[in-house]
Amino acid sequence: MVTTARIPHPAFAVPGAIEALQALSKAIDRAGVPVSRELVHLRASQINGCSVCVDGHARHARAGGESEERVFAVGAWRDSPRFTDAERAAFALTEAATRLADREDPVPDAVWDAAAEHFDELRLAALVLDIASVNVWNRLNVATRQIPGEHAW
Repeated sequence: MVTTARIPHPAFAVPGAIEALQALSKAIDRAGVPVSRELVHLRASQINGCSVCVDGHARHARAGGESEERVFAVGAWRDSPRFTDAERAAFALTEAATRLADREDPVPDAVWDAAAEHFDELRLAALVLDIASVNVWNRLNVATRQIPGEHAW
């Protein structure tokens, strides 16, 4: 078990970085992703093995009113009856955009088209930005071995 981070969190260590990341998150909020951002973040974080984000997003989802059953089912969303078609499309896009190197066509038309059926262009753009944003956080945390619970967010 890792008990210390390799370095202080880069988003806090580099002047202006946290403000830039927060500004992106606020822009995504304003655009309005019509599915739970916490559950989308949780799915990407599970894929990336980011314990900081899995812990945080699961807690934030519960605090925001998500049921334990839905939080627990995110990793098996394809087989769970607990999600809407829009959420399934968002999870599929999250998985594809997170696992870019796993296939020749990283985000297949079928995945994109399914998301586009549920989200207008602005909300689809916000969802793509949100997926990219959580992947940034995952990579920062995993690369520097940040410890769950050490940063209030």
